[in-house]
Amino acid sequence: MCRFISVAVFLQLGLLVPLAPAKSKTISPVDSDYVLALGTANDFLHAWQTQDREAGILLLTDHAKEHASENALLRFFSPSACRSQSFEIQRGHKLGPGRYRFPVALFQQPAGASAKWMRPQQSSLVVVRRSATEWSIDKLP
Repeated sequence: MCRFISVAVFLQLGLLVPLAPAKSKTISPVDSDYVLALGTANDFLHAWQTQDREAGILLLTDHAKEHASENALLRFFSPSACRSQSFEIQRGHKLGPGRYRFPVALFQQPAGASAKWMRPQQSSLVVVRRSATEWSIDKLP
């Protein structure tokens, strides 16, 4: 009984002592171009997720369209045999003026699959500035 009381008192005292602040990792600030480029990457991947081929293709540069066959673009945006698909965009890196690379992970859950675990497709998007207010995807995942 004594042991139980001492453990209970110890736990109560432990809850009263403020926790030490967690060490936070400092994240470098970003410029407004980064925010616009990230928004474009998000818009493009949302078009992929919702299989909105028209919206996705409108976000591509001519360079990206030239380097991807029409069949590849159709497959990328077409409804696949997936129950659901989603994406993650990781911290991007500035490659040069008006040019950013964002590592991405694409998740696709096959329809009818009972697998509990799946591996994402790791890739990256390159986003470039076309004009003062317009950004486009220059490299597909």
